[in-house]
Amino acid sequence: MSIMGLLDAYLAVVKDILLNTFGRLPVTLWYVLPPILVYSFWKNWLLYVQTFYIKNLEWNLLEIKIPREVTKPPQAMEIVMQVFQQGNDGTFIERWWKGMVRFWFSLEIASFGGEIHFYVRTPKKFRNAVEAQLYSQYPTAEVTEVVDYALALPYGAPGSDWELWAANMKLVKDDFYPIKTYIDYGLDKEMEEENKVDPLTPVLELLGSIGPGEQIWLQIPVMDAKKRFQKKGSWYKKADWKDVAEVELEKLQKRDIKTKEGEFNLGKFSQTPHEKIVSEAIARNMIKPGFDCGYRVMYFAKKDIFNPGIIMGLIGSIKQYNSPHLNGFKLGKRVGFDYPWQDITGRRTKRIRWKFFDAYRKRSYFFEPHKEKPMVLTSEELATIYRFPGQVAATPTLGRIESKRAEPPPNLPL
Repeated sequence: MSIMGLLDAYLAVVKDILLNTFGRLPVTLWYVLPPILVYSFWKNWLLYVQTFYIKNLEWNLLEIKIPREVTKPPQAMEIVMQVFQQGNDGTFIERWWKGMVRFWFSLEIASFGGEIHFYVRTPKKFRNAVEAQLYSQYPTAEVTEVVDYALALPYGAPGSDWELWAANMKLVKDDFYPIKTYIDYGLDKEMEEENKVDPLTPVLELLGSIGPGEQIWLQIPVMDAKKRFQKKGSWYKKADWKDVAEVELEKLQKRDIKTKEGEFNLGKFSQTPHEKIVSEAIARNMIKPGFDCGYRVMYFAKKDIFNPGIIMGLIGSIKQYNSPHLNGFKLGKRVGFDYPWQDITGRRTKRIRWKFFDAYRKRSYFFEPHKEKPMVLTSEELATIYRFPGQVAATPTLGRIESKRAEPPPNLPL
């Protein structure tokens, strides 16, 4: 049905409601129902045009084969993250009539029977920019377009013997509190490889430990951060995450200390050592670009070899990002229930499993059909949980290439 046809059908329904219902309603509802109907129509219209716009977007899945030796520090991945700062929401007409949404990307690590692969899913229009950014920091890597692995797994198909467990991770504290990053582990400093402690290593070791008939998928949807926090003193205005962080920083620094009349309170903050560590970490985080993010983890296995221990391993493999004074990850929405009576028939669990699988394949997180509440991660935090590891990650099933294939020199004689 065309857009105009849908509009005509909707108006016809509204007309019938007004004619057949309003005559029997109290007079006060004449003032209440019209705004409700207008709001309902607007929300459904926006959902329709955004769904149509997203459905027609073209995507590319890029696989990055990392070189044998990665000598670049994690800061290199922070520079790569700049290409994901696509904050253009379009004009009023593009947003509300054409359904244009802010573009997003997906950073993914997948293990197929222990063989680890790195991916970036990007809108087709940004493919060249993403490739150029990757090669600018990792010139010896190899970036190729591949067929979507998420569409190849026959989970849910008739006769399929695959089982899955999945979860969304969320932050323990407010978004502006940073997780424990590579800087906290000293990876921003020059040191010998054998002395480095890389927080990404436990994740890669787990991914490399599974065997045939098992798969683990990690997905980090990324979008330039929107203004989605309630602005202090206003019921409708939205604030940026940095605005919220600034308010918290003011509290931590106790700038409202009362002084004697005529005295200035310059630098006289009554911070405890703990508050000083927290405020310095927040201040460092605020100078980095922020992204709205998700964090999905999925474990697949054939029914006869499904290992619940892998689930505990997945949860435990991200504990090294957690800081007792700052922030960390914890389980959010997940497959399963705490008590058997919450799903006696098993239908709810089956439906949740399928929603996770469908959401992963569609890379849906910020918009329908699988809209979730995002968390803010800065480029520093993203480069901690997704980057190409150096030699400290000695996982044998981590696919590396000896060297990048090069084009012949332009002055080669014929």
